[in-house]
Amino acid sequence: MTQLQQNTEEAIELLKKLIEIESLSRQEEKVADLMASYLKSKDCEVNRQGNNVWCWAQKPEPDKPTILLNSHLDTVRPSVKWTYDPFSATLEDDKLTGLGTNDAGGPLVALLSTFLTLKNTDQSYNLVFAATAEEEVSGQNGVASILSELGNIDLAVVGEPTQMQMAVAEKGLMVLDCEAHGKTGHAARNEGDNALYKALPDIEWFRTHQFEKISPHLGEVKMTVTQIQCGTQHNVVPDSCKFVVDIRLNECYSNKELHSIIEKEVNCDVVARSYRLNSSFISLDHPLVQKGIELGRTYYGSPTTSDQAVMPFTTLKMGPGDSARSHTPDEYIYLSEIREGVELYVKLLNGLIV
Repeated sequence: MTQLQQNTEEAIELLKKLIEIESLSRQEEKVADLMASYLKSKDCEVNRQGNNVWCWAQKPEPDKPTILLNSHLDTVRPSVKWTYDPFSATLEDDKLTGLGTNDAGGPLVALLSTFLTLKNTDQSYNLVFAATAEEEVSGQNGVASILSELGNIDLAVVGEPTQMQMAVAEKGLMVLDCEAHGKTGHAARNEGDNALYKALPDIEWFRTHQFEKISPHLGEVKMTVTQIQCGTQHNVVPDSCKFVVDIRLNECYSNKELHSIIEKEVNCDVVARSYRLNSSFISLDHPLVQKGIELGRTYYGSPTTSDQAVMPFTTLKMGPGDSARSHTPDEYIYLSEIREGVELYVKLLNGLIV
């Protein structure tokens, strides 16, 4: 058995143990403990902040670029429709079932195995591995909280289930709280200024407006009004109409830029809940993408949000498993997918010049 194969089989056994520890978002302490313990057993110098664990392959050299391998420890809450025990690693032939096997346990341990395989090799870059928290809730105490500790990152491979194809772009997310203002009055008389009516043209604008820049990978910016709150009783003209807009951005716009455009187009007040979850994009000319193409990988734009959204540097989302299985009852991954994933990761990263 080669060192790569040994690392992979050990990582699969680690995955089984991780699955059997409840690790809902913001409750990752025990899985972080296990990950830290495992890395220490592999002679890694482990760093930890909260429920985020990371280590360097070798002492970083300031004149080399740095590559981050990152995936998350947390899971969503299992639904009542599971027919298996979500916190039990059930292996049937090649199929491993359990909460977090696919999103993102498989990608996590595949990146870990890759890190350990490359750990003592001579590369043109510094290599750091991070297993982080709160990805499923875009939490403040996840990977974003340790970026200052990691220093300058030139490239990150974010482990999410993509069938080992390359997600070269990812949609951002911005939620807007909007409010149209009017004046109260009695509904039976010609009084007041109906805020609901004032909101309607803006709601229609959000429904129909198309932004100029269209991404070849992610298509158009998509805006959807998803909630509305207005009125106190049937006979009172409402003086306030509040509504919420869910916006999925392509990589052509930043959240702040799009917010600025929207404020000029509508009459209501528009407040963004956060600018944190921006879209991301890696050039098709990037050496990592080019190497992936040489290895027969395809590329696409991903509609789902990951920790890429809080990484202000070049990232590629890629990992074993299938996004369609994520957040579903009886979530699973095939062990053969993990093994193939490690082999492809190593081929991509070994000897890479960035």
